[in-house]
Amino acid sequence: MKKHSMLKAVAGAGVLALGIGLAGCAGDRTGGAAPGESQEAGGIIGVAMPTQQSERWIADGNNVKSQLEELGYQVDLQYANDDIPTQVSQIENMITTGAKALIIASIDGTTLTDVLQQAKDANIPVIAYDRLINGTANVDYYTTFDNYKVGVQQATSLLTGLGVLDASGADTGAAGPFNVELFAGSPDDNNATFFWQGAIDTLQPYLDKGTLVVPSGQTEFGQAAILRWLPETAQKRMENILTVIGGTKLNGVLSPYDGLSIGIISALTSGGYSASDLPVITGQDAEVGSIKSIIAGEQYSTIFKDTRELAKQAVTMVDDIRKGETPEVNDEETYDNGEKIVPSYLLESTIVTKDNYKEILVDSGYYTEADLG
Repeated sequence: MKKHSMLKAVAGAGVLALGIGLAGCAGDRTGGAAPGESQEAGGIIGVAMPTQQSERWIADGNNVKSQLEELGYQVDLQYANDDIPTQVSQIENMITTGAKALIIASIDGTTLTDVLQQAKDANIPVIAYDRLINGTANVDYYTTFDNYKVGVQQATSLLTGLGVLDASGADTGAAGPFNVELFAGSPDDNNATFFWQGAIDTLQPYLDKGTLVVPSGQTEFGQAAILRWLPETAQKRMENILTVIGGTKLNGVLSPYDGLSIGIISALTSGGYSASDLPVITGQDAEVGSIKSIIAGEQYSTIFKDTRELAKQAVTMVDDIRKGETPEVNDEETYDNGEKIVPSYLLESTIVTKDNYKEILVDSGYYTEADLG
């Protein structure tokens, strides 16, 4: 059974119990309200982001902060520079200084159990932002994108770039073999396993029949994973792969994040590839550097996740909780954090290539032409 299916199967048994549990506790996680008592908006909201090393997280933090402030909240926005003890300390400070709710994009979703117990004891609701927080019942809601689908989209764009699928997604009958290498995200980020599984489920039939071949033989998540999503780590791994496979020409690289893609491209160009003969390389987050690379014909694709909408959803959840209302969710099956199935709101994502970047990114106002010039 596919991992995505297994997650849903495991989750299904807990949905009824979850519903009962939510009904029983909905009134006591509103940042200080007595059961059944509504509140007015206002107060300090703690926003914990993982790093400023990725432009994506800077945008997320700014979007959440500005939207909360528009609703009359004060915002304590902190970045932890991918240091777990720093993030824990920042959240502790938010709790002790009177935050009414927490929005947390975790560095490592398994390391916040103790500090979130402090939040629970202080009656502070917690929204997991884009990255699921694992191993604790003290996370109230989760907002993210459909991460399994993101992986499917990454693999689909790889297959399209190789000519295995046409623009409509139909199989072209291309026999290959196409030489591809596989990269995965950080093993401490719950999303990385969803991206990987969505991609592998999509690619596996073509791997099984030999249309795709992985010359390095590194086809397991643990072999492909890049800790902390660091571009320099991806670059080093790509350099090592090029050494292992010798003169074998690569046709494609599955990359789950734009920062990794930039590192991969650096390794390939240093290893003898020119801009005109780079493999089909995927990505995620539609970062400016990668969009410029796509326009230049280097990186093939990225996955656009509109962080404005993600921020809006997190802010709406907080505002609903503060007003004694129940936040809207659209998934109560998929995201089992080991202690509970976390009620979630999933947003949609979009494949971006050179052919549609203007329509998707510029026309929507996400970037200007000048940003990408």
